[in-house]
Amino acid sequence: MRRKIAALALTTLTALAAGPALAQMPSPEKIHKAWDKNADGGVDKAEWVAAGRKEERFALVDADSDGKVTVEELKTAMSKMKAHRQQSGGTPQTPPADH
Repeated sequence: MRRKIAALALTTLTALAAGPALAQMPSPEKIHKAWDKNADGGVDKAEWVAAGRKEERFALVDADSDGKVTVEELKTAMSKMKAHRQQSGGTPQTPPADH
């Protein structure tokens, strides 16, 4: 009986610990579409801020400095963020796709 309880406890703890790691981040395309409220193909600074993102980070993602974040720019930024977090041992945060 003790073995069953110990096994169940270990399984539960493992599942709880792995839960956030197994959660799938929305795709850059889905995030971009949700943030691009006027559907012009680019997220401008006003849409960025309205999505709950920090204004000062807009320029970091807008690689060509044209005032719009494209899907490709968002993909690149998300890849860099993921790589940085993996190197530093942190867990990636999911940007809000529904804002």
